Amino acid sequence: MTLKETLTQLKEFSNEKMYAQNIKRGAGDNQFGVRLGDIRKLAKKIKVNHELALELWETKNIDARLLATLIIEPQNLSNDEMHEMVCSVKFMQVADWLNAYVVKLHPEKEVLRQKWMESKEPMAARAGWNLTSIRVVKKTEDLDIASLLNRIKSEMGNAVPEVQWTMNFTLAEIGINFPEYRQQAIEIGETLGVYRNYPVSKGCTSPFAPIWIREMVSRQT
Repeated sequence: MTLKETLTQLKEFSNEKMYAQNIKRGAGDNQFGVRLGDIRKLAKKIKVNHELALELWETKNIDARLLATLIIEPQNLSNDEMHEMVCSVKFMQVADWLNAYVVKLHPEKEVLRQKWMESKEPMAARAGWNLTSIRVVKKTEDLDIASLLNRIKSEMGNAVPEVQWTMNFTLAEIGINFPEYRQQAIEIGETLGVYRNYPVSKGCTSPFAPIWIREMVSRQT
């Protein structure tokens, strides 16, 4: 499919409710309002197409960028290209898909993680903490958990929302996966109070770290 054909297809999937929901969540008007399921269906139809993905990304259209994350080849992106893509994102749904389907599959993700963990650029830092939370889940041996907890304790309370979200993920995953640090993680969460009053739907787990940790640990027994 050409870029024009792909954008036409996305436009045909436009959904008013999805458009309005995206606006409410911070998206601009450069979007068609395509449901995520329809984007996934189109990606399966196109399959991998790195060049088309890059063209879609350059449009800055929300739906086009979401589609791009599903058909791009991460190994074909240079470190600089990956960094530029991460820093260019303004809408969190795109950031989450980029991190999940592209960043974590990049061959130099550890080099990038270390760079991003020291970055002042919010979206780069967000990606760095996201990769760190993945390493926590995998219990990577070279991670200094004590140092991570100290950073979270001193930085998360005043972090910008974009970074705070994935930093909180790391805190919760430490509490869930490292019993020896569980109480400390819970205490940090209680002290900072980040997401304490976050609204959640019935049946969903709160992102407030103490609640999240206790709930996930209870499911392990």
